Amino acid sequence: MRMATQESVYNLLPRLEEKPVKPPRYISTFRPSVKLETEQSKAQWKTMGPAKVAVPSPTNFLKKHSKEPTLPARKKEQESKKLPALSVPRRTDRPVMGIQSKKNFIKTNAVAAITGLPKKPQHIYVDRRQGDKYLLEPSGLVPKYTKKKDYGITPKYVTQRSEEMRKAQEEYENKVLEHLKKKAMKQLSDEERAHLLQGLKKKWEEVYREFQCLSVEIDSVPKKLNKEKLESQMKQLEHDIDVIEKHKVIYIANE
Repeated sequence: MRMATQESVYNLLPRLEEKPVKPPRYISTFRPSVKLETEQSKAQWKTMGPAKVAVPSPTNFLKKHSKEPTLPARKKEQESKKLPALSVPRRTDRPVMGIQSKKNFIKTNAVAAITGLPKKPQHIYVDRRQGDKYLLEPSGLVPKYTKKKDYGITPKYVTQRSEEMRKAQEEYENKVLEHLKKKAMKQLSDEERAHLLQGLKKKWEEVYREFQCLSVEIDSVPKKLNKEKLESQMKQLEHDIDVIEKHKVIYIANE
């Protein structure tokens, strides 16, 4: 059965074996420059072990304090400087002899103790039962500021600032009055303002009464125009009344 499978018409003619042709190997154009750069930057023992260097001599061994920093040599100017005076006497110093004083220290101390003021005790506070004591004055519990002479008095800069603001307001008001006088403006008095407001309200009532007298059915153009006219008049009167009620000071031009 196996031989039958190998027999074929195609197997009668001999076949030539074709070997695959390999393409040429790729070589970069930058290979020479890269190789040169690598050789220049290559260390002595980077890839091939330590370099062959001279072995140190056995006599040149590491000595004690050899790696400590050495101080510069002392200059002659520093040596000539005098040493500072000592605060305590030397062992070889001798006290000055022969000085006497006629002052009676016992009597002086007694008089100072009798006539002197008694020492005031320090104010302290205790925060625990064990008796931990602390000074009261730096703790912030003592009302120091209430005992000052100028406590509760308005500072001078506040009064000065308020006085400057008052003067500035007066100057501004005077300038406004002068400006209004130049433009021939006058201020309405309270009586004139009240009379004007009363007249506007009376006029509004008259227009409103006339508006209420209109017919219910507005079927012509004159009736429609009359209604629109009354509405615009009422709206204008309401606006004028609102403006006068809102502003207490009103200026008008002299005719």
